[in-house]
Amino acid sequence: MNSTFRAAPLALALPLLLSTTALAQPTLPETIVTATRIPTEAERVPAAITVLTRADIEERGYQSLAEALATVPGMNMVQGGGLGQQASVFIRGTASRHVLVLLDGVPVNDASEPNGAFNFGNELLADIERIEVVRGPGSSLYGSGAIGGVINLVTRRAPAGVPVQVFGDLAGGSQGTARGALGAAGSLGGWNYLVVGQGLTTQGSDATPRRITGDTKETESLRAGAGTARFGWAGGTTSIEGMLRWRENRLELDNVPNDDPNYDGNDRRWFGQLRAETGLFDGAWTTGLRAAVTEDRRRYLNLPDGRSSGSTDDLYRGTRQTLDWGNRVRLGDAGPFSAVGLAFGMTHEHESVEANSGSPGFRTTTDASASTTAVHAGIQGRLGPRLDLSAGLRQDVADDYDGFLSWRAGAVLALPEVSSRVRASAGTAFKAPSLYQRFGRIGSFFQGNPNLEAEDSFAWEVGAETDLPLFGRSDGVTASATYFNTRTNNLINFNRSFSSLENIEEASSQGVELGLVVRPVRWLDARLGWTITEARDEVADAPLARRPRNVISAGARIAPTDRLVISPEVLFTGPSPDTASYADSGAFVSGVNYNKSGTVLNLTASYRVTSAITAYAEGRNLGNSRWEPANGFVTPGRSLLVGTRFVF
Repeated sequence: MNSTFRAAPLALALPLLLSTTALAQPTLPETIVTATRIPTEAERVPAAITVLTRADIEERGYQSLAEALATVPGMNMVQGGGLGQQASVFIRGTASRHVLVLLDGVPVNDASEPNGAFNFGNELLADIERIEVVRGPGSSLYGSGAIGGVINLVTRRAPAGVPVQVFGDLAGGSQGTARGALGAAGSLGGWNYLVVGQGLTTQGSDATPRRITGDTKETESLRAGAGTARFGWAGGTTSIEGMLRWRENRLELDNVPNDDPNYDGNDRRWFGQLRAETGLFDGAWTTGLRAAVTEDRRRYLNLPDGRSSGSTDDLYRGTRQTLDWGNRVRLGDAGPFSAVGLAFGMTHEHESVEANSGSPGFRTTTDASASTTAVHAGIQGRLGPRLDLSAGLRQDVADDYDGFLSWRAGAVLALPEVSSRVRASAGTAFKAPSLYQRFGRIGSFFQGNPNLEAEDSFAWEVGAETDLPLFGRSDGVTASATYFNTRTNNLINFNRSFSSLENIEEASSQGVELGLVVRPVRWLDARLGWTITEARDEVADAPLARRPRNVISAGARIAPTDRLVISPEVLFTGPSPDTASYADSGAFVSGVNYNKSGTVLNLTASYRVTSAITAYAEGRNLGNSRWEPANGFVTPGRSLLVGTRFVF
C-alpha cells in the first residue's frame, strides 16, 4: 500500500490529537438540505460538505460556476480554455459523468450529452444564493449520476418583509470583458417575487498553448445571457411558487490542437418548475408536489476555411421532465432516539434526446426516450446526547435497464470535551446508461447497446474535525481530515471491435482531504485545503486520466476595516495523467502522459462605499501561469475586472 495511505489513520486522528478542552462554539450552526432532504445542522450530517454562500461568491470574485468550484476539497476542475468553454468536474477520482447537478433540488444534467455529464463552464452566478457540494454517493436520495457527489445550485429568494429590493452589478476590464446584472425582489402580504437578468461579453483568450507551433493566437469570445423569474405565495404552512430560468451562451471554439477561425457554438437551456407544499398535523408533516422541465439545445457550426476543408453542423436536443412527491415528517422522540426525522417520496423522470453530429460517413445520431420511476425513504435521529445516525434507501425502476437499489448509512459522534466530531458513512450509487450509450449510432459500423447495465459503486469514508482554542478564541484553529475509498464497477466502454459498448471496466480511488482554517485575529480568516487522490483503472492497471494526485488550495478573508475585504486565493494542481496529449508540433501522442503542475493566483478586493454600494476589483491568474488543466488547452492569462455592486 502507498505510504500516503498507510498514514491515513494518523491524518484522521490528527485533529483529535491536537485538541484540548475548549468551550463549544456559541454561533448557530449552518443548516443543510441537500445531504439528507431534511433541513439539518451541518455538524450532524455524516458527509463531507462544502457550502459557498452569496457573500463567498462576491468577495472571492467568482464569475462562473467553474471558478466557484475550483477550490472545493476533493474536486478537480478541468476547463478547456476561458469563460464559457467546456468544463468538467472530477470528484474524489470518479468520472466527470458521475457528478449530479441540481437546480433548487431538481436534476439538470444534460440528457443530450453522450455520457449524461454536466458542463460547468456555462453557468453565471448572479441569480445563485448558495452552492451546496456533498461529496460521496448520493443515489439513495437523488438517483442516477450521484456516484462522486451532488452539487445543488440554490437560487436567490425574495427578502422577507421588503416590498421592493433592487440589486445589480456592473463591471468591465481586460480581454474586452463587460459584465452586468440587474434584479428586483420583494414580499408583500403573502406574495413574493424575484426577477434577475444577467449578461457577460468577452473577447476571451487563446486556449491553444504557445508551445504548439501551429498556434495563431486567436482568441475565443463569449456572449452569455441568463434570466430568472419567480413568483409565489405563502400563507401559514402552505406555499406555492413557479419559476422560469433561461440561459444562453454564444461562443467561439478551437479544434485541438489548432486554432480554427470560424468554429462557433450556441448552448441554450430552459428550466421551469411549479411547486406546492403544505404542512399537516400542526406542521409535523410537510408534503409537497413539484413538476419541472429542463430543455437543452446545443449547436456547433464550423464551415470550411483556409486551415481546414472540413465542416461541422452538430445539433443536440435533450429534454428532462420531472414529477416529484416529497415528504418530511418530524417524529420527535422515539424510544432512545430524539429529534427523529423521516423523509420519503416518489420521483418520475422522462428523458428524450434528438442528436445529429459528426462528419459524413462518421455521422452520430440518437433519437430515443426513456422513463424512470423511483421510491425513496430516509430516516435520521440522535441516540443519546452525542450520536447522530442516518440511513437512506432508494429503488429506481427503469423502462429499459435493470434499475438499481441504492443505500447510504452514516453516523456522527460529537466529542464536546475536545471540541471535535467524528463521522463515518458508507453507501452505494449508480449511473444509468445514457440514451446515446443505449440507442446511439455512428454511421453503419457502431450501434449502442440497449442491454447495458448501470455503472455502480460502493464507497465509504471516515473523517474528523476539531476546533482548537488558540488566539483567545475557542475556534482559533479548525483542523479536519477525511479518508475516502470508492470502488466503481460495470463501467461502460467500447467493445473490442469498437462496434458497440459493454460493461467491461472497473476503477478504484482512495485519498485524503485535509483542511485547516486559522483565525489569528478578528480581521483575518485563512484556509488551506489539500486533497491527495490515487485513482486507477483496475483493468488496465493504469492511472485514470485527469485525476492529479495532489490539489492544494489556499485562501483568506482579510477585513482590516468594516468597509474593506481582501480575498487572495491560490490553487496548485500537481502533475496530471492524460490520454489525449499533443507534442509541441501538434502531433498526437499516444499512451498515458503527464501534464505539468500549475499554480494560479487570484485576488479580489471589495470596498463598501455606502451601505448600498460596493466597489471591487477582481484579478485572475495574476502570475500569468501558462498551465494546461487539460493537455492542449491553456488556462487564461492575466486579467483584471473592476466594477460595483448595489442593493437598494
